[in-house]
Amino acid sequence: MRIIFATDLSDANETAMRSRTCLECLKRIGVTEVHLVTVVPDNVSSGLPGMDVASNRHEALRSQREVFESEGFTVETHVARGTPHRRINGFAERLHADMVVVGSRGQSPLQNRLIGSTARNVARTTVRPLLVERITKEGDTHAVAKEHLFQNVLFATDFSANADRAFEFVPQLQGATKRATLLHVRGHEQNAEDEAAAHDRLAGLADELETRMGIDVETNVREGGVVEEILAEEARVGATVTILGARGQSRLRRLLLGSTSESVVAQGHNNVLLVPPESATR
Repeated sequence: MRIIFATDLSDANETAMRSRTCLECLKRIGVTEVHLVTVVPDNVSSGLPGMDVASNRHEALRSQREVFESEGFTVETHVARGTPHRRINGFAERLHADMVVVGSRGQSPLQNRLIGSTARNVARTTVRPLLVERITKEGDTHAVAKEHLFQNVLFATDFSANADRAFEFVPQLQGATKRATLLHVRGHEQNAEDEAAAHDRLAGLADELETRMGIDVETNVREGGVVEEILAEEARVGATVTILGARGQSRLRRLLLGSTSESVVAQGHNNVLLVPPESATR
């Protein structure tokens, strides 16, 4: 499996890379090849005397490269200039990446910001499965929010085609996942028959995962606001990653992140794995 690891060379990203538990999770799902990508924004000047931005970034990537190489990964580094999310997605397409990883410094109650706007823009436009890895900060110290990235999976589904595509990604986490919870959130207007049907559909998916992955699978149907109930379920089961299908079909604008996925990424505290629609990868 080949991944893109997008880095802004910050202490937060360095923390994510140096977590041996997180690196072990990547190994367990079959990651062997890592492409470290950093982007110099167009508004950063490279013409100042004695300053070569690209060379400086290549040098700065060396220590991060060594972290992955010391764990046995094959590593390539890339420094590009342009709009960060466009270049990151461009690398993901060109290299046929199986997954893109970006770090998130978490939640801002005022603006729901991730790392600047880059992680959010990558999430909005991703053409490959995207892992948003949460990084916390206490004082001057950074730490990963959930070290065992894929150990306890929460998969939220509305039974749409996009959700079905996201579900098909879950078995790729075999080896790192020990437990999964399948969740559907029903609206207040739905009746008892709808709830029974949801339970039946989740049970079928659970049986499939148990057979394919050999793990324990729990199902739950909650009622209320979709985002609020997903976040509540994350806390209830102690999920280490929440998997969602990213919505949208616009090839022109590639606005793939639906309001639910966007809100979970922006408001939550868990790692989030977004799987884009099939049309996004064509």
